Amino acid sequence: MTASTAAATAATVATLPLRIASFLPAATEMLFSLGLGDLVCGITHECDYPPEAKQKPVVVECVLDLEGLTMKEIDEAVSARLKSGKSLYNVNEDKLRIAAPTLLVTQNLCQVCGPSGNEVTQVLKTLKPPPTIVWQTPKTFEEVLSAYLELGRATGKEKEAEKWVQESRAKVKEIRENVQAVMSRKEGGKAVRVAFVEWIDPIFAGGHWVGEMLEWAGGDDANSRKGKDSVRVPWDDVLAWQPEVIIVSPCGFDLKKSTEQAKLLMKRDGFMDLPAAKQDRVYAVDANGYFARPGIRLVEGVLLLAHMIHGGENFPWTGAEDAFARVPVEGEEGRGETKEEKENGKGRGEEVEMKINEA
Repeated sequence: MTASTAAATAATVATLPLRIASFLPAATEMLFSLGLGDLVCGITHECDYPPEAKQKPVVVECVLDLEGLTMKEIDEAVSARLKSGKSLYNVNEDKLRIAAPTLLVTQNLCQVCGPSGNEVTQVLKTLKPPPTIVWQTPKTFEEVLSAYLELGRATGKEKEAEKWVQESRAKVKEIRENVQAVMSRKEGGKAVRVAFVEWIDPIFAGGHWVGEMLEWAGGDDANSRKGKDSVRVPWDDVLAWQPEVIIVSPCGFDLKKSTEQAKLLMKRDGFMDLPAAKQDRVYAVDANGYFARPGIRLVEGVLLLAHMIHGGENFPWTGAEDAFARVPVEGEEGRGETKEEKENGKGRGEEVEMKINEA
């Protein structure tokens, strides 16, 4: 395509009504938060928030059937697919042509998270005229905010985006200040040792924005990597860290599935000897909602971390009931009551855990 042809195509797209296809669940959440839900014409099979997003046409699906597989089997299937040079996703070109987006939001950060790079380039060849592309590749919390601002500019919602970003920075700043105040009252004032687990077999520690969030919430995970990809970690490294709090947050999982994985993690050798197990401070979370996706709910995720690390008396959680659950540790050294449970009969996390078991 020549420069003049490209310019003409861009001009044509600019005159068409805005129709948006999202190849990334986090971007879908951003679009709806900007009041653009009515303009979304295509999503992925994983775009499930807000609930009304699920009514949109699905134009991207996973090619692997992962239902019923163990964590290890999922890891092996995904790794084998990627090593063969094949994509994990199928873009339904017929549905996408019918959707006729003038703006496509996608990513080039993670081959597991959604269609990226070459896949998107191939899809563009089937759309006439090709849509404008907004790439989102954030690796840090600040880059997530920048991605939100960029999306606002691309959709005529710049003022709304700027307002949300300012409010989000203020909320995080307030949480950080309150965390520092709580830590200053503790003997030694040290951060709490945390193991943030993004996959249990093999073990993956936190990556990208998670390390920052843990730090702001007063946690310290020697195995997590700030601003970098999550990597496999030997279980011995987790044991050596002696975490006081364990947070199970498998990428792509909701609370119910995360809770199941937390119970499996407890079967690993040496688990019951960890401080977190002895103090009954093991949590499962809605990973998709608050940690895995580079989206708007990361702000709530910082507060949720502070709640789990420092307790509800310091950081009350008034958000969604299915955001997290304390997973009771069964064993001679486990099942200790928390201060909150002693005072209130049972903590909110336990209430949620009970509801999950009833489901």
